[in-house]
Amino acid sequence: MINQELISLLRCPVCVKDKSGELEFYKDNWFICKNCDRKYPVWEEIAVMKIEEGDKWQGTPKDDLPIPAPKPN
Repeated sequence: MINQELISLLRCPVCVKDKSGELEFYKDNWFICKNCDRKYPVWEEIAVMKIEEGDKWQGTPKDDLPIPAPKPN
């Protein structure tokens, strides 16, 4: 389980520059940006806040996100 304090501090690395970059923690597996809709996976309780990871899932509706978040091969 990711620490609640950390969850409240994390921001989208793209949007934090110009907007709030606030994230929704979704089903303990994803962080979803409330501004740009990028989705950042959580692997083994580690948030992967790499922009290229968020880009991969940006167009995917949150209800269609795989649980658990898939790891790259």
